Amino acid sequence: MGKPIKLLANCFQVEIPKMDVYLYEVDIKPEKCPRRVNREVVDSMVQHFKVTIFGDRRPVYDGKRSLYTAHPLPVAPAGVDLDVTLPGEGGKDRPFKVTIKFVSLVSWHLLHEVLTGRSMPDPLELDKPISTNPVHAVDVVLRHLPSMKYTPVGRSFFSAPEGYDHPLGGGREVWFGFHQSVRPAMWKMMLNIDVSATAFYKAQPVIQFMCEVLDIHNIDEQPRPLTDSHRVKFTKEIKGLKVEVTHCGTMRRKYRVCNVTRRPASHQTAAAHHGCAVLQNRTVATPSHGVWDMRGKQFHTGVEIKMWAIACFATQRQCREEILKSFTDQLRKISKDAGMPIQGQPCFCKYAQGADSVEPMFRHLKNTYSGLQLIIVILPGKTPVYAEVKRVGDTLLGMATQCVQVKNVVKTSPQTLSNLCLKINVKLGGINNILVPHQRPSVFQQPVIFLGADVTHPPAGDGKKPSIAAVVGSMDAHPSRYCATVRVQRPRQEVIQDLASMVRELLIQFYKSTRYKPTRIIFYRDGVSEGQFRQVLYYELLAIREACISLEKEYQPGITYIVVQKRHHTRLFCADRNERVGRSGNIPAGTTVDTDITHPYEFDFYLCSHAGIQGTSRPSHYHVLWDDNCFTADEFQLLTYQLCHTYVRCTRSVSIPAPAYYAHLVAFRARYHLVDKEHDSAEGSHVSGQSNGRDPQALAKAVQIHHDTLRTMYFA
Repeated sequence: MGKPIKLLANCFQVEIPKMDVYLYEVDIKPEKCPRRVNREVVDSMVQHFKVTIFGDRRPVYDGKRSLYTAHPLPVAPAGVDLDVTLPGEGGKDRPFKVTIKFVSLVSWHLLHEVLTGRSMPDPLELDKPISTNPVHAVDVVLRHLPSMKYTPVGRSFFSAPEGYDHPLGGGREVWFGFHQSVRPAMWKMMLNIDVSATAFYKAQPVIQFMCEVLDIHNIDEQPRPLTDSHRVKFTKEIKGLKVEVTHCGTMRRKYRVCNVTRRPASHQTAAAHHGCAVLQNRTVATPSHGVWDMRGKQFHTGVEIKMWAIACFATQRQCREEILKSFTDQLRKISKDAGMPIQGQPCFCKYAQGADSVEPMFRHLKNTYSGLQLIIVILPGKTPVYAEVKRVGDTLLGMATQCVQVKNVVKTSPQTLSNLCLKINVKLGGINNILVPHQRPSVFQQPVIFLGADVTHPPAGDGKKPSIAAVVGSMDAHPSRYCATVRVQRPRQEVIQDLASMVRELLIQFYKSTRYKPTRIIFYRDGVSEGQFRQVLYYELLAIREACISLEKEYQPGITYIVVQKRHHTRLFCADRNERVGRSGNIPAGTTVDTDITHPYEFDFYLCSHAGIQGTSRPSHYHVLWDDNCFTADEFQLLTYQLCHTYVRCTRSVSIPAPAYYAHLVAFRARYHLVDKEHDSAEGSHVSGQSNGRDPQALAKAVQIHHDTLRTMYFA
């Protein structure tokens, strides 16, 4: 399969001593202290009880309940209670009670056995607060020191900027640091190290923070009390942050902000809370480095567009009529070349303003022009109009819409217009390209359905908005057409609650489209972290089986369940300069790794299916968690790579298989459908989709797609 290529990875082999380590459970009262405080307590304890308990031992601690030592501690089986004090603020000491109790031996001998394939590991008990997993012990050992020296965030470590300054505005700045994790690999443990950057709040006076947030350049020119809109904005930004009181001499107390009042400080008494190859119309376009060209080639199945409308939400000043005319002429020319002819002039072309005019206009169009196929909507930059166009088009009236930014209308390029045609053709039921039939893997010899699934969660710190689950399924043998299902569910819930009914819907739809029942189901699942593999697999595999049995008692297709991960820190580089590709010098598209840095005994691999354009390519990681279909590694890697070429929005291979990508688009679109016109402005880059007191039924209804749209690829 292909040619071998020498790679470097940002993983380092770790030599683990063949010994047993001792695991102790640490219980600190008062409970629920931040890890940083817990670490200080344990550090102080080790120094304070050096003579009586710890001697020369250097224990490592995970910041919660696990403490490991290389030699046993002289503590009774029932445990030992120790008193520790930390210097508090304003000269007051903070007392803590610490209980240490022996839990078990953790065997690094056994880890060697497992890594070299001589023994099977115990199943991981991930819900236990204290883990006897030897990998956890290695991780804690390697994290102990950086945790004391730097600021840990997730699996990364950061330190305050020295010699550089990267303000982000709004009182935030960039800190650089590194990611670190240990993982079992073939025959050995690997340490994965990667560069990392994140946003921190700048340490600065509250007044300066306020000026940054509200964009105030000179505080003295401000009207005295904050205006209501300013106060609301400032409250939103500072709520939950910590401030330190500096005007009480040595008493530097820290508080968490819970609100901003209207009253001036002089009136306020403190209420302190303590506490492969691709087909276009019979001509084969052969990808080179994951990219192919549409010039001089036509869509596999182009749609003829006879009845179409234009709605321009940019002002006449931004976009004059002759500009519109020239845009439509050029779009028609490119569409004809691509084999998707847009015929004649639009049946309707009007200017409009604001999100409120979307629904009445679309209703008028639907009632006036029977057989209307498409509305091209011109947008004036970032605007709430987009969310409204999609709500009305996708969920309310079932009309195909294609939005274009006004800048791309004023200044057209063949590339932009051609990309626009890729999207339009698919929304109207066309097929842009297919995999060359005789080059496909043998799985295609029988009917097979490809499913892609993703769950997107609300932004951090948001307690109200639901999570959105999306599942798409292929609807033909190519596979190029997909159908979507989408649901809202409990915030931050990882498993897809309603998977059985979603898969059932897709199987029925597949049968209606093809008149076949799939004998195999290939399920690509995005957005699951390693800690949740087992739990999610168990629930979702049963749900897929349940969907099959609910259709027919005897219907038992083979299921392959694969988790796709893009969010990891493994990076690959060409060892040989001559093999690097393009300006960014990345690994070639199609590079596959399934040895050395992959799991010792599970079926997983890295595949970099896209050509890196910017920065270091992030190869996708695939973990086959279940396989009834007995794929060989080569077959499955090729199949996955080919599916990365069937994504309709561009003529390049993308970084994850099309079904997984589509599921992501469907979920992302549903966020727009949830935008509440009354409450949300939906402006800015994050789509808020507030569930402003709307009940679960209302939310579920908001993401339900109109039955005329359901069978099309509206999300393209």
